[in-house]
Order: sequence, then structure tokens, then C-alpha cells
Amino acid sequence: MSGAWQWLQGLWLALPAVAHSTAYILALTIVLILCVAYLTLWERKFIGWMQVRRGPNRVRLFGLLPGMGQPFADVFKLLLKEIIVPTRSNKALFRLAPAITLIPAFATWAVVPLFPHFAIANVDAGLLYVLSLTSVGVYGVILAGWASNSKYAFLGAMRSAAQIVAYEIAMGFALVGVLMAAGSLNLGTIVERQRGGFLHWNLLWLFPLFMVYFISGVAETNRAPFDVAEGESEIVAGFHVEYSGMAFALFFLAEYANMILVTALAAIFFLGGWVSVFHGVLEPPASWLHVPVLGLWLGDGLQWLVAKMFILLCVFLWLRATFPRYRYDQIMRLGWKVLIPITLVWIGVESVLAWFHIGPWHA
Repeated sequence: MSGAWQWLQGLWLALPAVAHSTAYILALTIVLILCVAYLTLWERKFIGWMQVRRGPNRVRLFGLLPGMGQPFADVFKLLLKEIIVPTRSNKALFRLAPAITLIPAFATWAVVPLFPHFAIANVDAGLLYVLSLTSVGVYGVILAGWASNSKYAFLGAMRSAAQIVAYEIAMGFALVGVLMAAGSLNLGTIVERQRGGFLHWNLLWLFPLFMVYFISGVAETNRAPFDVAEGESEIVAGFHVEYSGMAFALFFLAEYANMILVTALAAIFFLGGWVSVFHGVLEPPASWLHVPVLGLWLGDGLQWLVAKMFILLCVFLWLRATFPRYRYDQIMRLGWKVLIPITLVWIGVESVLAWFHIGPWHA
């Protein structure tokens, strides 16, 4: 067995760098698709528990685990449904719009540091890459509404685009504060600067910016209570009203993929990413790190990033189960008149802290 393992290691090391990157991309894409599928199940279970009901509990996976096969049943159902393209629509753009919405949600993961010293692409300008790709999704929304050649879809696209642009500005200003605290555009460096325990996380000094970023992330993904693009009665179902079957499902796949991405970036920018909560607070003996379960949770690694993402995802679901949908004028007022001024004020506060070498700027 050890000989076969050594042979596989030698084969892996002999492969060119492009083959390594391709393998990482395929593995990460498969994991993300499975996470998106089971996030839909977890949402229905989680909200069911909050509302004192069971949620999906009939479709079993391999005869075990009630409800675990529900995501696969949903996928098969949508694959078998007919994709109807309106007669007078722009057929090329109509088919392209779901892909433009979905692809950036997956491509952004190329620069996300999953664990120490690992990212598919260790880009020094990673923060700019994230901002540029997360801004592309709005084009898919606009194209979907315009290419459908339907006034209802177009009205929904305009409302959704206005909402996304408003909160994109607030999110961008919030990340300017992160850049000022870390002094780097590299996401790995931003995580490294937060070593030393939770008292060194950006969350402590940039809490208003964290709240702005998270609220903007909820609005960017069209999640409740900011889901007017999908729920207003006068626009039927928003920009995707003319879509059906798997084309319709791709928009919701993008929504859940963006939820996972927003929580991953929030954990990296404000919660220390893959850095252990105990780092700098509890220094265990080196022998403890070799104990299977204990060592897993005492050391840095992917498990901490996933745990922080899971908590933030549960907050996403909690908001949906708790708050009613806002009116459109309330959503726009919050974005333009509340969140953007808060970010500008706190960037000014950060400048004062940096000038007097307080907090992250003490050294």
C-alpha cells in the first residue's frame, strides 16, 4: 500500500503545474456543486425546525438518512422539464444570461485561500479580482430581463440591477476598510494579518464595515428580506419569469453559490479565515496536535474556514425565516442613505486610528 502511495505521489509531482491547477479546479467545482445542493436541503430543514415542522423527510439516500436524497430528486425533476424559449426573445442572450450569472460565483474561488499557503491562484491583486468578478453577475440579470422581450421580466431586471448596484458600492467601500487594515490586496496576506486570536480579527476594529458587508451580501444575492426581484406581485416573478426547467434552476444555483461565496469572503476579510480561534489564546503542547480530533480543532486549517462559513450561512437562513420583505423604497434608502455613509465615516475613523497607530496599525 505504501509503495502504491509513493508511486502516486511521484506521478503527481511529475505532472506540470497546469495539470495541478486543473485538478484543483475540478475538485473544488464538484465540492461547491454538492455544497450548493445540500445548502438547499439545509435551508428547508433549518427553517422547518424554526417553524416547528419537519422539512423534507421522504426521499432517502441509499435507503438511509431521510431527506438526504431530496436535492438529487430536485435536480432530476428540473433536468426533465422542458426549457421554453420565448418566440420573440433574443435567443442567444436568453441562453447566455444564466451562465453569466453563475460563472463568476465559481470563478471567484480561484483566489480564495482555503488553508495555510494554498489558493488555486495566489494573486497579489486578489481583492480587485474579487470585486471585478462579483460585479459581473448584474449583467446576467439585466440580459435575462432584456433578452426575454417581456415588460415584466425587464421591469424586474431593472429593479434588481438598481438594488445590486446600490449595495455593490457599499460593499466596495467596506472592503476598502479591509484593505486599509491589512495593507495588502492579497487574500492570503489579509488572513495572515489576523493571526493572534479573535482579538486580532478585523471584526473587532471594523465591526460597522462587517455589518455593512454582510447586509450588502444578503442584498446582492437577492435573499430575503431583499428579495423584491423575485417576489413583487406586479412583476410576477422578476427577471427570470420567462425561464423554465434547468435554465430557471441555474439562477437559483447562482444564488446559493453566491451565498457560500459571500460567507467565505466574510470569514476571510473579518473573521480570520482558516486561522484557529485558539491561535494566540491557547498554546497547546505539540503532542496534542497529533491527537486526531483534538489536533484538528486546535490547529489552523480548512475546518475553521468551513465552521465560520456555516455559522454565517445559518444567519442567512435565520434572516429569511424571521424578517418580512422590505418595500423597494426602503431597500434603496438603506443602501444609499445608511450603508454608504456608514462606510465613509468608518473609513475616516480608520484613517485616524492609522495616524495614531491604534489597533491593527500599532506596529
